[in-house]
Amino acid sequence: MRKTRSAPFPPLPAVLASAPEPSTRPRKRERTRRQLITAAARVYSARGMTRATIREIAAAAEMTPVTIYNHFRSESEIVQAVAIWIADTFCQRIVDSCASVPRGAERVAIGCRRFIWLAEESPAWALLVSEVAVATPALLKQIGTYILADLRLGVQQNDLHIVSDAAALDLISGTVIQAMRRVASRLAPRHHAIAAVSSILSGLGMPPRKAREFARRPLPPLITPRPETKPGRSRRAG
Repeated sequence: MRKTRSAPFPPLPAVLASAPEPSTRPRKRERTRRQLITAAARVYSARGMTRATIREIAAAAEMTPVTIYNHFRSESEIVQAVAIWIADTFCQRIVDSCASVPRGAERVAIGCRRFIWLAEESPAWALLVSEVAVATPALLKQIGTYILADLRLGVQQNDLHIVSDAAALDLISGTVIQAMRRVASRLAPRHHAIAAVSSILSGLGMPPRKAREFARRPLPPLITPRPETKPGRSRRAG
């Protein structure tokens, strides 16, 4: 059988280089599962979810399709795993970068701007995030667990005034996903991230002038994880 060479996959952005999720699985099995998830993410980014195949994912992971089905019962389960992996990884990087930020509303603004920033830095990955969010609720649910604490803190600090948690999360996720698509498609005007985040904060009850000031504040740097040097040794999110 003649082998066909697939197009090169775009590299993973540095901030998504390793998943922060701890696990109780045996060490080798967890390594294999993570390798399959990152391979699936690369294939989805290059091919799109609807065109990607199990065989392509297996080839990207340098494994067999049988190995994939030893870890995932269906293609939809792989999509959900990728969604959760993206959410956990990127959100944890954002949370780590906000460790010294005391205002909940500012932390919300940083998180929103960082996802739009991902669209500027890596359009293919940003479009993947938006596609997965539409395909499965797991991504938005996972991201929501990170946003909710900062949202409630902003309410306690009297910076934000919301009607309900669910409505606030819908406002945030809907605006950010659309802004990511616009930026990734090169259709956004200058400073679109700041305008989008200002609109989000205003919708969350912050006065417009204050919302613009919060949205313009400098972003704290993301901490890029260093590659693991010892195979099988898990990294803990800190």
